[in-house]
Amino acid sequence: MESHRKFRYHGEYTERGYAAMHAPVLVLNASYEPINICAARRAIVLVLKGVASTEEINGFLLHSSRSSLRVPSVIRLLEYRRIPHQTRALSRKNILMRDRNTCQYCGLSLPSGEMTLDHVIPRSRGGLSTWENLVACCHECNRRKGNALPHECGMKPAKEPKPFSMHTSRHLMRMMGRSDAKWRKYLFY
Repeated sequence: MESHRKFRYHGEYTERGYAAMHAPVLVLNASYEPINICAARRAIVLVLKGVASTEEINGFLLHSSRSSLRVPSVIRLLEYRRIPHQTRALSRKNILMRDRNTCQYCGLSLPSGEMTLDHVIPRSRGGLSTWENLVACCHECNRRKGNALPHECGMKPAKEPKPFSMHTSRHLMRMMGRSDAKWRKYLFY
């Protein structure tokens, strides 16, 4: 009786379609310019409301009592939306995304749950929580650096921390596009 609760995707089963509804979907403007990545759940709502159309599907199939719907991999907004230049919110998630879950001191890549943030200039020494002062860091490097300045402990970040820019966002979309081949023709390499 469990089989009706599972969705099949490339030979793997996911309980209650959780993975299907949270799969990343590339959002294109009406001009086919990539503008965002959202969850499949949000993409389906946009398609059902008539705000967007499906350009590519990802292989998941969702069923209701009266119909079936293919889960999109790429959607395109039907009306052009002017996207103002915007800055991303300063958050742990965005810092880890900017640094690609890679420790900026030793270069170790870890899952986000095993990463921490480090203030390059410690808060106790006047460092602020800003894009320019926060980097992704593994627990070991964070303990080793402690309350020291980078030149005091010989631990300089691999790259200078900067705020997210449109270039950074596009680069992240290109990186994610490498995992979903259907995105490639919409991303400008």
